[in-house]
Amino acid sequence: MVFLIEQVTKNNFIMAHKTITHWKGRMLFESDNPSGNTVLMDTTDDGVARQQGLSPKAMMLSSLAGCSGIDIVDILKKMKITDYRLQIDVVGELTDDHPKYYHSVYVDYYFSGRHIDEKKCKRAVELSVEKYCGVMEMFRKFANVNTKIHFQTQ
Repeated sequence: MVFLIEQVTKNNFIMAHKTITHWKGRMLFESDNPSGNTVLMDTTDDGVARQQGLSPKAMMLSSLAGCSGIDIVDILKKMKITDYRLQIDVVGELTDDHPKYYHSVYVDYYFSGRHIDEKKCKRAVELSVEKYCGVMEMFRKFANVNTKIHFQTQ
């Protein structure tokens, strides 16, 4: 069976994404994305000691961190800030009942380095959280999202 997907464009930019996901056995799936890269998704299975990929829900948390992190790095680059390290920790609290989804999400941004410009880092996070990160906006549709910024100078 072949599905035809009409590409919706605006000014020659594709306004939709498509992924193709293949079952690889047990609980393992491999999914591609528009760039051609692949990612493994998995969950625990009887008789299997460890997962080969991220669980789909954990991947959502990673996507949130990645989206916001990309924004922050890009914004700080434009501000001529390049000497720092950034770690983003995301914790999602699931509902008790099925279908289980994240009702609360906590995003902690950890900046470290010798000469951290806290004001510019805070501004970059604020712009990502409030304006640019589409994944953050999607999470807000179903979860209470809390953010916190931490600084460690050396």
